[in-house]
Amino acid sequence: MKFPSALLAAFVFVMPSVTLAQATVSSVPSVDLARYSGKWFEIASFPMFFQRNCVADTTAEYAAVADGSLSVHNRCRTDGGFDDATGKATVVEGFGNSRLKVSFFWPFKSDYWVLGLDPEYRWAVVGNPNRKYLWVLSRTPQLPAKLMEAALASASAQGFDLTQLRTTTQTATTTATP
Repeated sequence: MKFPSALLAAFVFVMPSVTLAQATVSSVPSVDLARYSGKWFEIASFPMFFQRNCVADTTAEYAAVADGSLSVHNRCRTDGGFDDATGKATVVEGFGNSRLKVSFFWPFKSDYWVLGLDPEYRWAVVGNPNRKYLWVLSRTPQLPAKLMEAALASASAQGFDLTQLRTTTQTATTTATP
């Protein structure tokens, strides 16, 4: 009977620390939405059902709307042309614009947290608190290795399993916006 008691005690003391280790996802302190607006190129992401037909050239474009929200336009190349999705992102109050709720199909909304952000807004890492979604975004179709390392480090530090990450092809026909 001592073994089950020891096992129970270990469970009681170890499990809270495991739970705490998984509860560390946080967004960056603040995001300047005017600087964040514009076109972003997907450099890598976790495979998502809604992106299953995307084969290359995935982009996201954000624009300020008069009501304080952002319009969201996602686009990717498929075998048959392009897929587009348009949605709306609203700011979650109290987080310096770093947490948004994004909706592509009313009334459903998803967490969109900026988890890592280059000080010069050259890259951003976006995900959600349950670690099921992750995107590495760049202002240019290719992200230099040193910047990619910094972006990946911001995701890894928050417990994201980077073995799930897949690289997104950006072809020569993809162009950056200034």
